[in-house]
Amino acid sequence: MLVGVRDDLLPIGQFARLARLSVKQLRHYGELGLLEPAYVDPDSGYRYYRASQARVALSIGLLRSLDVPLAVIGEVLSGALGALDEVRDSLQEELARRSRTLASLERVMTHGLPAANVRVVSEPARRVAVVREVADGPQDIGRVTSAAVARLVGGPASRAPDVPVRLVGLFPMDLGEVVKVEVAYVLEGVEALTGGARAEVLPGGRFATATHVGPYDQIGLTVHAVLAWCAERRLRIGGPIREVYVSDPAVTPADELVTEVMVCLEEEQ
Repeated sequence: MLVGVRDDLLPIGQFARLARLSVKQLRHYGELGLLEPAYVDPDSGYRYYRASQARVALSIGLLRSLDVPLAVIGEVLSGALGALDEVRDSLQEELARRSRTLASLERVMTHGLPAANVRVVSEPARRVAVVREVADGPQDIGRVTSAAVARLVGGPASRAPDVPVRLVGLFPMDLGEVVKVEVAYVLEGVEALTGGARAEVLPGGRFATATHVGPYDQIGLTVHAVLAWCAERRLRIGGPIREVYVSDPAVTPADELVTEVMVCLEEEQ
């Protein structure tokens, strides 16, 4: 027994076995202030713990098994209300992303690698109102695109009642950690701009185009098919990739949504 130290202390190795953690983990948690030793021998540096600390140690292990970051675990242990809300939301987003990925994989398994009936069309320049958003990576594109659509629909213009709303999504060819997304509201048939919206011109040109039928989160499969078609023909392409939303998602089932995918063909120099 250590002189001046109570005999209910456990050396770090014994406590690690009791808490089902490694010695390395215990040292790390101590450095972070999550689980500090009850006593550190000033001469040897040996660390000792009380059995009553096992509950905290096991709780840390439980929360780590649930993918809770260490910083959040500190908040949970301190009794902070709502500390796990953001972790739950993040896991739900990841689950939704995985579900979308699984759906795309099942489509490939059922129908094979993406192929599409690609055609070349000439598109005139169009007068549009544009909303710009920034996505935190490819997984965030759907959210910011929906936000951009919400800002546009029913807002930027006064149009004749028999003129349908036409929206075009504009996405970069290469998706990085930060993705700039634009949604254009075609102003043909618009009587007057409202809400401070500014008109811009969406350039025309020649486009390789294919029709995608199905959920928006599977449009990437059709984009792949169009890009492959262009590559086989050694066609020079430029961005952004356009998605022309033909269907109204408010009244159209996801499996029946129609979207025109358009890739700009650059003129040979």
